[in-house]
Amino acid sequence: MRYRLDMTLRQAEGSLLRVLGTTQRRGYQTIGVNGETSADGDRWHLSLIVESDRPGEVLKSQLDKLYDCLAVEVAPC
Repeated sequence: MRYRLDMTLRQAEGSLLRVLGTTQRRGYQTIGVNGETSADGDRWHLSLIVESDRPGEVLKSQLDKLYDCLAVEVAPC
């Protein structure tokens, strides 16, 4: 099943890499990534499309634990 994750990240060195690494290690295949910097320049708004047989809430739970990840919302695609 495919899921869309909308998240807000701190713009810190390695934060995007940590999100993508966690996604892969948890068994989700990244299908698409789209992001932009916020107007104030200290945050990223990231949209991630992933695919897996696992529930999307499992990945949301793991991403919520990352220090640089400020907010995560998940929805089926």
